Amino acid sequence: MFNLGELNSTNNLLLDYLKNQSPETLTTVAQSVTPEVQQIINQNIQNLLGMLPPPHFNVTVTTDRENLAGLIGSAMMTGYFMRQMETRMQLDHSFANVDSPQP
Repeated sequence: MFNLGELNSTNNLLLDYLKNQSPETLTTVAQSVTPEVQQIINQNIQNLLGMLPPPHFNVTVTTDRENLAGLIGSAMMTGYFMRQMETRMQLDHSFANVDSPQP
């Protein structure tokens, strides 16, 4: 899924941590994202790239390594944020159900 071996991890604890994870672990984490979060991340990346409607345009994106890394980092942060908000929403719903009187 990710080729982390080429990246320089000097003073980057997150990259060191990711390099020490098994491919199975990374796959499991990637697959644990809900379809709603996937849709939001997909839309975010499309907005960043300025996607044009595919039936009318054949879009090709060319970038360098640093800009691609920035795009991936942005997608990761969006995913992390969305997962945290999803967890918060679930907790709010759980607490609302506990606080509401039972008939």
